[in-house]
Amino acid sequence: MKIDLTDTTSSKINNALVQGRRAIGTPAIGMVLTLVIVTDEEHAYDALKAANEASREHPSRKLVVIKRVSRSPRDRAKARLDAEVRVGTSAGTGETVVLRLYGEVIDHAQSVVLPLLLPDAPVVVWWPVGSPVDPDKDPLGALGQRRVTDAYAAEDPVKEISARSAHYTPGDTDLAWARITPWRSMLAAALDQQHADVVSAEVEGEGYNPSAELLALWLADRLGVPVRRTVSDGPGLTAVRLETRNGPVVLDRPDGSLATLSMPGQPDRAVALQRRETAELLAEELRRLDPDDIYESALKYGVDRLKHAPAATPAAQAPAAEAAEAPEAEAPAAAEAPEAGEKPAPAPAKKAGSKKAAGK
Repeated sequence: MKIDLTDTTSSKINNALVQGRRAIGTPAIGMVLTLVIVTDEEHAYDALKAANEASREHPSRKLVVIKRVSRSPRDRAKARLDAEVRVGTSAGTGETVVLRLYGEVIDHAQSVVLPLLLPDAPVVVWWPVGSPVDPDKDPLGALGQRRVTDAYAAEDPVKEISARSAHYTPGDTDLAWARITPWRSMLAAALDQQHADVVSAEVEGEGYNPSAELLALWLADRLGVPVRRTVSDGPGLTAVRLETRNGPVVLDRPDGSLATLSMPGQPDRAVALQRRETAELLAEELRRLDPDDIYESALKYGVDRLKHAPAATPAAQAPAAEAAEAPEAEAPAAAEAPEAGEKPAPAPAKKAGSKKAAGK
């Protein structure tokens, strides 16, 4: 059931929620939290779809805050709030309120959201795109016990990770961290079977993938060894290599779905390591509402302490290959034998400083 409200208020939205529950015959719906989704019109559909799927595990009231940009100065000065109330099957498990803010009310979104929060229930704020540098200082972020961002949606994900480290507050988390949970579990289980010290590590993945940076930070922080970050064509994370005193432990996933785990003294085994959808990542983050100390420790280790080794591009490799082939092509011409009765040409005299140059 959908109820559209134009130029409305928070109290009218609450009345519409009660009216909708009565209309579908469920005056009481058990919900465990309020999920505030701060997004734009372009990404609202995908974000709400992921939240509805996650609500099967976490029944919640979903408040989608969309800040609409007005074109004319007159429209920007006029405050207006439109709402779309959804209950029943169209709202997943729980309730959904889509809030569209116009004009001056954009700067006071927290005043609109605050009366709509579930009483005595935790609040989680999620920014699918356009997350603030310091989520805890954001007016909407200050309402939540848990603040979820996604560095993958930023223009410079690696720089975004550094900003997260500088402004971290207990309760902050990122979907880039949730993406590496299966990798961390698999690597921890592999090291439990190898009773040998890890000497060094290498994380291979796409160049602008913050999950690869976080995985490298986690390994460096937990193991206390140098970690090398290399670039591959993807998709996503492709391989992790741990050098131990017994030999290398390698977790390789070239296709984004099936990985191969190689360990010394054991046969290679295939491991399911499928790339997960946003709904699964969000559901994982909603399972815990306490601060993630492991994420904080890995984040504050510092991206600048990693050893970055970007892979050479094909364009950069081509001139080097041509230069290597050029002497081979000229060698036969220089090695041609002199004709009969003709004296061979004398070798060119060496420069005076050639011996010194060769010794450098």
